[in-house]
Amino acid sequence: MRVTKFIHSCLLVENGADRILMDPGTFTFAGGAIPLETFDRIAAIVITHRHADHVDQAAVKRILERNRSAVVLANADVREMLAGGGTPVEVFEEGTRRVGATTLRAVRAEHAALLNAVPPPNVAYVVEETLLHPGDSFAASLDACRGIPLLALPVAAPWTSELGAAAFAERLGPKAIVPIHDGYVKEPFARMRHENYEKHFAKSGVPFRSLLAPGDAIEV
Repeated sequence: MRVTKFIHSCLLVENGADRILMDPGTFTFAGGAIPLETFDRIAAIVITHRHADHVDQAAVKRILERNRSAVVLANADVREMLAGGGTPVEVFEEGTRRVGATTLRAVRAEHAALLNAVPPPNVAYVVEETLLHPGDSFAASLDACRGIPLLALPVAAPWTSELGAAAFAERLGPKAIVPIHDGYVKEPFARMRHENYEKHFAKSGVPFRSLLAPGDAIEV
């Protein structure tokens, strides 16, 4: 399985012929950073929650126009939001389902607390019991994913700190980590922060794969 990062929390997961796009948000498409044709032959778009940095409504609609057989999988809150723009969504909030030959598992995981805002519903997704994308959550329900081969770890957010992110990863004990939710962080600070995480997790023998440049990828 190949996992490619396209800025912030957007991951493209390729499992054989199946191409699954996760959380394509506004950071990914701002200023034309990533051309839409990058996301051809998409089987599913998976969205953890409604925040714009995780779902760019206009971009999702245009990706679907290029991928007529693709399905959007998300929670009921996202379905309600996207319905106004005519984008169909299949509600997938718990249990498992198949996309082609690939198994997805949905885990309800409440969004982290926010300052002066009510957090929206958040669903974490596990791909092939290999990759966990938690959205914006460090919820206790994710403890069921202990030992996951690859954790997509939110490393920078208004709702967490480096210490909070590290504690969550240590709680889950993944075999390897890729950073997500770092679109706020610009160079050279982004590289410095990634290097700091890499040093920290190296102490426990867990590889931290920076994937700093858009299009960087890891094989799992």
